Amino acid sequence: MEQALPSAYADLVAVREKLEQHYADMQDIEFTVQQNKLYMLQTRNGKRTAAAALRIAVEMAEEGLIERSEAIRRVNPASLDQLLHPTLDPNAPRTLLSKGLPASPGAASGVAVFNSDEAEMRAAKGESVILVRIETSPEDIHGMHAAKGIVTTRGGMTSHAAVVARGMGRPCVAGAGGLSVDYGSQTLSAGGKTVRAGETITLDGATGEVFVGTVAMIEPKLSGDFGTLMQWADEIRRMKVRTNAETPLDAETARKFGAEGIGLCRTEHMFFNPERIGAVRQMIMANDERGRRVALAKLLPFQREDFRELFRIMAGLPVTIRLLDPPLHEFLPHQDSELQEVADALGTDIDAMRRRAAELAEANPMLGHRGCRLGVTYPEIYEMQARAIFEGAIAATKDSGKAPVPEIMIPLVGIKRELEITRALVDKVAAEVFAETGVTIEYTVGTMIELPRAALTADKIAEAADFFSFGTNDLTQTVFGLSRDDAGKFLPAYVEAGILAKDPFVSIDIEGVGALVRIAAEKGRAARPGLKLGICGEHGGDPASIAFCEEVGLDYVSCSPYRVPVARLAAAQAALGVGVDRTA
Repeated sequence: MEQALPSAYADLVAVREKLEQHYADMQDIEFTVQQNKLYMLQTRNGKRTAAAALRIAVEMAEEGLIERSEAIRRVNPASLDQLLHPTLDPNAPRTLLSKGLPASPGAASGVAVFNSDEAEMRAAKGESVILVRIETSPEDIHGMHAAKGIVTTRGGMTSHAAVVARGMGRPCVAGAGGLSVDYGSQTLSAGGKTVRAGETITLDGATGEVFVGTVAMIEPKLSGDFGTLMQWADEIRRMKVRTNAETPLDAETARKFGAEGIGLCRTEHMFFNPERIGAVRQMIMANDERGRRVALAKLLPFQREDFRELFRIMAGLPVTIRLLDPPLHEFLPHQDSELQEVADALGTDIDAMRRRAAELAEANPMLGHRGCRLGVTYPEIYEMQARAIFEGAIAATKDSGKAPVPEIMIPLVGIKRELEITRALVDKVAAEVFAETGVTIEYTVGTMIELPRAALTADKIAEAADFFSFGTNDLTQTVFGLSRDDAGKFLPAYVEAGILAKDPFVSIDIEGVGALVRIAAEKGRAARPGLKLGICGEHGGDPASIAFCEEVGLDYVSCSPYRVPVARLAAAQAALGVGVDRTA
């Protein structure tokens, strides 16, 4: 055009520059040329990929065309997932098998396997595997680590599979109800198509789609613009960003992405290592305190090293450790071989173990004997964990010279007296360890606000707490009366029908759950000025929820390691007044 129509071309260059300067954004323009005269038809802000949006925003700010604050506003935090994970090539052919919930971003291809032991075995041989389960449990952790991606037919956005996969940075499709999994025949089927064990499937965790065979992918590339924008965001945001992590890999990944501490260490995730699960089961199945203490003594060295390593990685940053929370039934042995192993260790028979397992069974375990209720009835459990924390912290101090900042969190408190009793256990153990070692470290004790009663009586509970951490996964369950593992069967229909604007496990329900968070924050700080407030539920990585946290005045958000950059940018936008989505 420059050669054929030089005059019109010069006009086009000038107009293009003028439009970009006027709108301060990249323009998608339409024009025509008639008789060597340029006619502009229309202009609009151009569509762009996440990588392009990042580059355009940073370059325009560096040119002085826009302010840095405007560059921060222009990048959608959720789009950063595209920069941190592989994505499917949009032009690649594909055959859809089924669709579920986009539980963890990224894409992966691999052979379908239906149990965690096989996933681990095949991965050790260098194969790429996709773990396919009806639903996952903590006993599947090793298979999830080995797999490139996870597919489940049950569960929602905060199911075990979804939460663990996000923490690991693994793509996950959850609640794919259109899929049928047959463990017996080792098949996965939907819509007349069947995939057998060993055959390849591809999943897209950003869309919730599962495909037959291999689909070409695009690997992520982090440019210097990413670091530049993150630096600008950090200069503006008020809230700190921590991570939910309990393994060295998760902690190191989060630090690489800019996490400023650990906001939730779920100690139960540390118990399923093959070296430990036997002692955990012995502790649970023991009939008396003496038997429990014998088993706990076997766990103490493992827990001490777990915490020592986390403190080392965080190098003086705060580490919030939640004492044992889930119901004990999650750790129960199921196979006869497992029951026999525990029976031998306890010096009893398998029938006694079956009877003990029946005694521990609960009709609704998530509302049963769990959280601080374990600490009240079996105080030796929390005593062991507190000792491991303090001994690990002192060891980490000697290693690095940097004093850790342990924040010990008591879960599921709904009554002030529960916290007083369990806090007294922690303080007693701290005094013992400090006397034994001759070393004293600073620590705090707080609670997770995850029950409506805790939120409504937060002024009373704050009298015994140094901090609150909002566990909005469970708070959403208890406010709505929903099971996060089962609600995936009908929540999409609720969203489609307009009953709910969004899945409340994905983006915080401002009217209900948010109201209780606000009440707890106001009451807690009224009773204890300066009370540290954070959020550690999965909402801590959701931009709309982060905006709400800024409005309420929380001190930090905590999220899965791969969501840390999303939270950093969203926190900066919230500080700039990018508003709360009131339909969330």
